[in-house]
Amino acid sequence: MLESQEYQCPYCGESVESLLDLSAGDQQYIEDCAVCCRPIVFDLRSDGIDWSLDVRREDE
Repeated sequence: MLESQEYQCPYCGESVESLLDLSAGDQQYIEDCAVCCRPIVFDLRSDGIDWSLDVRREDE
């Protein structure tokens, strides 16, 4: 189950879109910003129905 989500880069502030895989449950992973190329920590919480995404700087 894939979901498209827009988020704001915690480094450069640009609005960026990412494709999330909700089928794997709770996940934490790092993706580089498509604009400034800095590492963003994605914290995805999913119970199969509801989900939430938190993004933060790697140094937080």
